[in-house]
Amino acid sequence: MGLIGQPTDNVVLGKINDLVAWGRKYSLWPTPFATACCGIEYMSVMTARNDLGRFGAERQSFSPRQADLMIVIGTICLKARPVLLKIWEQMPEPKWCISMGACASSGGMFDVYSVCQGVDEIIPVDVFIPGCPPRPEMFIHALVLLQEQIQGKPGVAHERRMFIRREVQQGVNSEFQARQAEELVRRQGQST
Repeated sequence: MGLIGQPTDNVVLGKINDLVAWGRKYSLWPTPFATACCGIEYMSVMTARNDLGRFGAERQSFSPRQADLMIVIGTICLKARPVLLKIWEQMPEPKWCISMGACASSGGMFDVYSVCQGVDEIIPVDVFIPGCPPRPEMFIHALVLLQEQIQGKPGVAHERRMFIRREVQQGVNSEFQARQAEELVRRQGQST
């Protein structure tokens, strides 16, 4: 919070927007959209060992009208696109999205016509979590990054969604090209 002054011990002055952002930051109500194996890893985030309640996001909402954070977990097929979009549209503003796992973020190993190659083709994503499957600690780190975005920390603003997506896509593309080059070298070595 932007502290302007402290006239006495009982009064603190600041901006109302900072106070509202602080309240939103620690009272996220997530709605999971789990379609594949990453959902099991997400379930482990709710256990006592990881304790998502420390971050103010322990109240799971399976009603989109009572949620402000959508967590897209797993492979999104083309038939699921309208369902995902409908749930997103039913969520009240302000709302945020976390894409969990390689399949949700970039299609993963499913480079086929029936799988959406990244959930950000459908809805805007604030934080991407890489991995197949990602560890619970990675989800907690992504939640902390999202909380910093909500608070309005410089460098992780809400307007950077598409730039984050481009950075992730560039990383995925370079990794894919490196794998193709390795495979080509391996095949040439086998044929000689």
